[in-house]
Amino acid sequence: MTLELDGLTHRYGSERALDDVSLALEDGELVALLGPSGCGKTTVVQAIAGHLNPTAGRISLRGTDVTGIPPEDRNVGVVFQRSTLYPHMTVAENVAYGLETGDLTPDQVSDRVDRYLKLVELTDRRDASPTSLSGGETRRVELARALAPEPDVLLLDEPLSALDRGLRARLRDEIVRIQQETGVTTLFVTHDQEDAMSVADRLVILRDGATVATGDPRQLYESPSTRFVASFLGRSNELSARVDGGEPSMVAVGGVALPADAVGKEFTDTSRAVVHVRPGDLVVRLTSGSDGQSSEGENTSDRPDASTDRESLDNRSEAIEIQGTVTHVRDVGRRYDVRVEVDSGEAVVVEQHRDGLREGDRVTVTVMVSDLTVFPVSE
Repeated sequence: MTLELDGLTHRYGSERALDDVSLALEDGELVALLGPSGCGKTTVVQAIAGHLNPTAGRISLRGTDVTGIPPEDRNVGVVFQRSTLYPHMTVAENVAYGLETGDLTPDQVSDRVDRYLKLVELTDRRDASPTSLSGGETRRVELARALAPEPDVLLLDEPLSALDRGLRARLRDEIVRIQQETGVTTLFVTHDQEDAMSVADRLVILRDGATVATGDPRQLYESPSTRFVASFLGRSNELSARVDGGEPSMVAVGGVALPADAVGKEFTDTSRAVVHVRPGDLVVRLTSGSDGQSSEGENTSDRPDASTDRESLDNRSEAIEIQGTVTHVRDVGRRYDVRVEVDSGEAVVVEQHRDGLREGDRVTVTVMVSDLTVFPVSE
């Protein structure tokens, strides 16, 4: 195990920043530490780097307890949220900064600098001033500087936060490439779900200083363990549901009664639940005529259509249909976000890839039962 945090706890006065956080990174693993602003992510980075002493807990690098060891004696590379390049030094001098106090000869330092500038594809900027670099070039020089000492662990603290969307995507790809080529164990710290899911082998999600979920990014996205994870990790709609605790137990969603085992849940001592469903998992189509039948050819989603029994469903491969009215259509470039107020009074957002719906349209919203995630609500 390269990095282990065991019961890491920290308080700033009476304010709790971290509460019994434990995690471990295998050799060569890229883990994203994800959570909203103020959840304790930067405190974790500072503790691992040695810039603060945690109130309690232990930090181990390759099996050695380094909790009380100063930063310069830990083999940890850090790329901070804000640029820390020295403006009076050249790019090469910045990359060499952490090497010149070690056991390397000047020629070895120069060779190491060249190697890592080549890795980040900035060989031609060796003698440039940091003030002449673009935002993406600055980030890559900082990566080279953090990697040049060949650390046990690389910490990336919100490395993409100041970049525009296109540059973020390109640098994400670069980080993955560089990490794979070097094999360095990496902790990528971010509040951005897309960044985290794009780069990480595994996610660790923090909330209010505590770990609330850990696992494969796709698994956490498709099968969130809590309401917070469902709503935080990507966009999600939430609908209320009624629970009938009879035999068999049933859950009513949008006028459709589902057996509890169809949604993979058991309900005890509660009559309420909430249902989460991703906007991209919904299909919306115009409802034509007073008979409520759907018009042909109006399905503008890529998802297949499905029929449903509005009294009950006992197969997870089936779908439910909910009636509603379009209240807003927003063009966001790559898609349309269609807001539908369903007849229960709640609202859902549906992702569309083609235009065609307008405010006031009566529509049918369809969702596969297998795409529903249900959470019981305590009374």
